Formats: sequence, structure tokens, C-alpha cells
Amino acid sequence: MIKFGVIGTNWITKMFIEAAIATKDYELVKVYSRTMAKGEQFLSSLSMSADGIDVVTTLSDLYTDIDAVYIASPNALHFEQSKAAIAAGVHVIVEKPSTSNPEEFLAIEQALSEHKDVCYFEAARHIHQPNFKIMQQTMGELSLVQGATLVYQKYSSRFDAYLAGKEPNVLTREFSGGALYDLGVYPIYAAIALFGAPQAVQYLPTLLDNGADGRGVANLFYDDFNVTVIFGKNANSYLSSEIYGLKETITTSNIAELETVTYHDGEGNADDIGERIDENPMICEAKDFADVINDPNSNYIKYSQWFQLAKQVNQTLFDLRSSAGIVFPADQKEN
Repeated sequence: MIKFGVIGTNWITKMFIEAAIATKDYELVKVYSRTMAKGEQFLSSLSMSADGIDVVTTLSDLYTDIDAVYIASPNALHFEQSKAAIAAGVHVIVEKPSTSNPEEFLAIEQALSEHKDVCYFEAARHIHQPNFKIMQQTMGELSLVQGATLVYQKYSSRFDAYLAGKEPNVLTREFSGGALYDLGVYPIYAAIALFGAPQAVQYLPTLLDNGADGRGVANLFYDDFNVTVIFGKNANSYLSSEIYGLKETITTSNIAELETVTYHDGEGNADDIGERIDENPMICEAKDFADVINDPNSNYIKYSQWFQLAKQVNQTLFDLRSSAGIVFPADQKEN
């Protein structure tokens, strides 16, 4: 049983806890919060007994007597919290994006080289789901691939607060936020998992008054085709995502949620090739991570593939925002 703690007292933390418990591979033992009251309030909101679960307010207390930590704090905090966990010999499951820039990722890589028994996972849940693997396999069977259009744009629950003059963390550069480093990570992850790292990139953002990107269009350039990525947090899109063969097309209703996957043969026929998804979309990743933690030798290849994919995604995100002149305060920090 993997004894784990969590950083973050929001809806996604609750979802991961429920997913982890559902796998029967994990036991929640600690919740970290900046204040005891907020931590206890979060603990009381969970649909499980709080017996044996401690609320702690320091990282040193969190990283004592646990095997793994799930980190879902604001983006800019991921790096320091992950580095501290690695130093303590604790496995890290960190929400995407795991770091703010390639320099931070390189520092994480160095820390892992000094603690070889520690595993480090970026929690990009969609690439672990069966429907993503079905889409990936079906794309591999096409005689010709001509690129894709990948879309994930929905109005953020925090955007009303921004319009009211507040500065939600997820929409500020100070916390390494904005559309690209939030919802944009999903289609970028999908693009690189499907097509590999691009040769060149371009990002055309729509900026908010505070300099963060509210939405945007990214172009990923490959040898024989381009991939167009559309994402945002200040408007809703109902477009599906598409992968183009010659006359065949693979579509999904949502590149992050993957509720449906459909194969169109170009002759008017459309086959639903996807599976029914779990109610909790984080179960598959939680199980995959547990498999590696419990048996790292047998699962080394896929763990290494996930790590290299995370590294490529991190570099591509940085290259995209650099092309648009978006700078985070984290870029000026010493690592």
C-alpha cells in the first residue's frame, strides 16, 4: 500500500484522492494546507473516513513517513515542492505543468539522478486513458497522416473573478498561469504523444490586461504537416478535435476528456471505436503510477517514456510562450 499525502485543497485534489483510493493501491495519510482550518475543512469534505489522516502545515511534516505526494498547488509552486519531496525520498505525482520552464525541469532531472529510487510523474491524465491509446493505435494504422486540429477551450470558473478585478492564480503570470499553461497543456501533450516533438512552433495568444494569455492558437510544425492547437479559458468552444489521414479522419469530442472516439472512413461511414470512460478520469493514471512505484523494474520502459514526454512537453510549452513574448517571474529565479 502506497502511503501518500497531498498538496492542494481543491476539486482536482479531491478527484485524485478518490481515484487513488479506488485503485486500492494507495492510502491517504496526510493533507498539507497553509492553515490548519482550511486543511481540516477540506478533509471533512472528502467522501471517506478521516481516521488516520493528519493535516499538516509544513512541508517537512508532510514529507515524513509517506511514500508519495500528489501536488496540485499553483503552477509556480510545483518546482520547489517537488524538489523538496525528491530530497526527502518521496515519489512525486505533480499536476501539469510540472515546472515553469526547462531550467526547472533540468534541476528536477538532476535531483532525480541523486535519488535514483524516487519516481517523478507529471499527471497528464488523458494520455493514460484507454480512449487515447485507441486513438493512438488507430492513427498508427493510417496509410498517411496529414496533421491534426486539437481543441480544448472552456470558460474558466475563475474568469468572472478576473473580470471583477481580482487576480486568480490560474490567470496570472506570477503563478505561471494563463491558458497555455493550463488547458493548453492537454492538447499539447496529445500532439507530442501522437506526433513527437515539433521542429518549430508559433503561438498567437489573446492577452489579458495583466499580460497573461486568456486564449490562443498554437501551430506545431512537422516535416510533412502542421498541427493546429486551439485552447482558452475566457470563452467556450464546442469544436471536436480531428486527426487527418488521407480521406480518413479520427475525431474525439474532447481531447482532454475523450468521451468519444470516432473513425470516419471518408465514404460516409463513422464507427465509434472508443470505450466507455470511467466516471473519475484520474483512475487510469493513478493505477499506472502505482504500478511503477510498486514494481519499477518491470515498468521502467514506460516510466522512462512518460518522463521523456513530460520533458518534451515542458520544452514545447516554453518555446510557444517565448515565441509570443510571455515571460514568467519563475524564468528569472535561480534554480
